Order: sequence, then structure tokens, then C-alpha cells
Amino acid sequence: MFETEDIYQEYAQIIYKYLMSLCSDANLAEELTQETVFQAIKSSKRYDGSCKISTWLCQIAKHLWYQELDRRKRKGTVLLEDHFVSDDLTPEEQTGLSMEKMELFKAVHVLDVTSKEVILLRITGAFSFREIGEIFEKNENWARVTFYRAKQRIVKGHKK
Repeated sequence: MFETEDIYQEYAQIIYKYLMSLCSDANLAEELTQETVFQAIKSSKRYDGSCKISTWLCQIAKHLWYQELDRRKRKGTVLLEDHFVSDDLTPEEQTGLSMEKMELFKAVHVLDVTSKEVILLRITGAFSFREIGEIFEKNENWARVTFYRAKQRIVKGHKK
């Protein structure tokens, strides 16, 4: 049903951006993008057309990411490097930034799964609201409202 080269050419960038928003690791995102296309080709008979192909591919990618997380959890592997700390900052500034980042991710962590994913796609993956809506098979306005409400819950929780 699908041609490998066609799928890769048309959807690789979308899959890659989605995976980068989840893992923040370019090499892993590229590897998982290739695996996603491979799995899509293998299971192309199961695609029923009820959603966009990009949505279906992102669901496969998310499943592969979860498998990778499970694998790393069993092995005790560190998941993410600290990409946000710059060599230009003093140790005090780095500590402050790390603490702020930790607080943000703690606040995001307690959100429901959908809100958490929308927030992470928006702030770490640089996805547009339209693209986020497509991933969830919703519209752009739904993505904007979901992001806004999640952000409000984070701000409200931070003021306590």
C-alpha cells in the first residue's frame, strides 16, 4: 500500500520534529524516525484511513518512543542531556536555571496526559498549534485552548 521512499520523503520531517519534542536527542529522533517508517511499511495493511497518515505515523512514533523509554528504564540509562545549560553562565546562574527548569517540568508532570503532551510539543518541539491539532486529530483552536488551559494550571499551581 505504501512506498518506503514516498512515505519517508513526505513525512520524515513531521515524524522527526514530533520525536524531537519527545526525546530532545537528534540521533535518537532520527533512528526512531527510520524505525517508524519501517514499522509503517510493515503494518500498512492495518491503516484504515480513519485518520491522516501523519497522525497514524506519529502514533507509531510515540509507541516506539515509549518502548525506548521502557528499554532505558530497565537498563537504568540516563534519558536526556542537559541541553539548556550554557558554558557562558556562571555556576550560580546554571544552578538557578536548572532549578527553574526542574520546577517547570515538575509542574508539567502533574498535568493530565493530553495537556502534558500539548505543552511539551509546543515548548520543546516548536510545533505550531495547527500541527499539534493534526497530531491529536483536532483543530488548531483546540490545540490553542488546551495549551492555554494547561499553562494556566501550571501558573496557578506555581502561585500556591
